Amino acid sequence: MVERKIPSHVAIIMDGNGRWAERRGKERSKGHIEGSKNVEKIATHAFKLGVKTLTLYAFSSENWSRPEKEVRELMRLLKTYLVKFAKKFAKKDVRLVVSGSREELSKDLVDAICECENLSKENKDFTLNIAINYGGRQEIVRAVNNLIKKGEEVTVDSILDNLYTSPFGEPDLIIRTGGEYRISNFLLFQGAYSELYFTDVLWPDFNETELEKALDDFSRRKRRFGGVKNV
Repeated sequence: MVERKIPSHVAIIMDGNGRWAERRGKERSKGHIEGSKNVEKIATHAFKLGVKTLTLYAFSSENWSRPEKEVRELMRLLKTYLVKFAKKFAKKDVRLVVSGSREELSKDLVDAICECENLSKENKDFTLNIAINYGGRQEIVRAVNNLIKKGEEVTVDSILDNLYTSPFGEPDLIIRTGGEYRISNFLLFQGAYSELYFTDVLWPDFNETELEKALDDFSRRKRRFGGVKNV
């Protein structure tokens, strides 16, 4: 039995909501509702196990190309559940932050994001980072442009310091649900040495047991970061 090593930072590509609904003869929006409900359960269990930061890929910069009705429902759900999570997790010393560009988001959603972040900004034990209107390539371009504007040298470390995830570090483990084997423009720079875990389980069905399977698989990995010694 391998001793379970708990990664400090876990990131999840929450894929499969639409397919979950379609397989049940329901509208795709029903899958997004079930997926939203699953966030609280998985986040709570992850923090209970000792994960310090959980980053969730909620809406990518490419998701705007989806049908307008589906996007509208996703935006509504994001606002509703952000407020819900902020109130619940603020009492559990969880800091809620949102990564991604806010330029394309509606004013009421941006206002809700700011309100939620302010509510939990003093919390220090855990971080729930939700990526909304996020793209890894765009994040790198943003970081480099920030450095150029400040007249600073562009290096690996300076780019890392200007990414959304700079306050809580690079992800140790990236999980993707839903059976696809790609990272879809997610944490491209900071995920250079992340361990990757793919599962066919659709996000609404990804429960506490499935999370523990991913963590157990991570515990068996030999991390060398380009060297020869295991870390």
